Amino acid sequence: MPKMTTTHYKNKPGATTMVLESGRITQEGIDRLRGRLGSYNRPRQYGVGLFNEDASRSAIRHFCQGIGDSNPLYWDVSYAQQTKYGTLVAPPCFLYSVYWCSGRTGGLPGVHGFHAGNDWEWFRPIYMDDKISVQEQFTGLEEKESEFAGRILIQSSVTHYFNQRGEVLGKTRGWQIRAERTAARERQKYTFEPYQYSRDEILAIQEAVLGEEIRGSNPRWWEDVQVGDALKPVVKGPMSHGDITAFVAGCIGGISHGIQLREMQRHPSWGFTDPNTGAQEAIIRVHDIQEAAESAGLPGAYDYGCQRCCWMGHLLTNWAGDDGFVKKMYVELRRFNVVGDTTWCKGTVTGKREEDGEKLVDLEIWGENQRQQITTKGTATIRLPSKGAGW
Repeated sequence: MPKMTTTHYKNKPGATTMVLESGRITQEGIDRLRGRLGSYNRPRQYGVGLFNEDASRSAIRHFCQGIGDSNPLYWDVSYAQQTKYGTLVAPPCFLYSVYWCSGRTGGLPGVHGFHAGNDWEWFRPIYMDDKISVQEQFTGLEEKESEFAGRILIQSSVTHYFNQRGEVLGKTRGWQIRAERTAARERQKYTFEPYQYSRDEILAIQEAVLGEEIRGSNPRWWEDVQVGDALKPVVKGPMSHGDITAFVAGCIGGISHGIQLREMQRHPSWGFTDPNTGAQEAIIRVHDIQEAAESAGLPGAYDYGCQRCCWMGHLLTNWAGDDGFVKKMYVELRRFNVVGDTTWCKGTVTGKREEDGEKLVDLEIWGENQRQQITTKGTATIRLPSKGAGW
């Protein structure tokens, strides 16, 4: 059964603190991982397979519900039939819901993994009813010292996504940080202090959320874009436990009861027992159980890394319009985004160029919270229609 130790929880009389099993980063463990470099993994979510293997109408809608994307190109069949695609398509980041590539390659049981970023390239649209398969290769392992937990590892993998014709839809390099939970907890680099919003701040956030601009069928011509142009922000927050739950339902899924218990018995470090309820919980619940997050040395329950990456993708597709195509997106996850935080997804045009007959725009993108801290940083490249091409 999953292992766990407990101590008295000072702030809650009669309760106990969750202390997740803490593994060690050992030279033996590192050597075993290095021996697997270059090998191909069997991509599986929760040990049971891919999540959305089919880009069905429902799967696309559920994904969009989970990230809060109301673009009719992904929802409305009648609308989509009038576009150049002739049918519904999925947002580029829908591929996260097929398989979440985060450098997750196993090994080092009990050593926590934090998704730290992705470097994406897309090659063609994801059409409704595409059948998607995945191939992942373990490509990188790097040792570093950090303020957060001392000795850490950075694991990376590269994943390719194929449609039913064997065409590459996209590829990504994902990486994660592996850190000892005990070391992170003892150093306490991050503390949790809920932000106290004023009523005016909440009203301003709600106005920004509802003021989202979807470019849609109005082409954004390459010729009209200027270096320095700012993208209309996409605002997410204050993030709730419900937002996280909706994302899990649409993008990651889960397992329960006997299926979960068997997975925990195969991999004891994959889960823990809540000392206050007796319930068996998957380790991924650090994202919505405050005490579990604190036990891993984190400031509090926080978003999924791929969730925030999808928000950045939402920013890009809103701006690009129906005739634009997101070719590349590089995202680094710099800080934790805890429940109650608000993220302003922003971007600016940094360059324009022509390459292989395509009209391209380069952008800097970032996520900024209510404390004006940059939590996410990256770049993107979008292909736009050209007036000269007769679009």
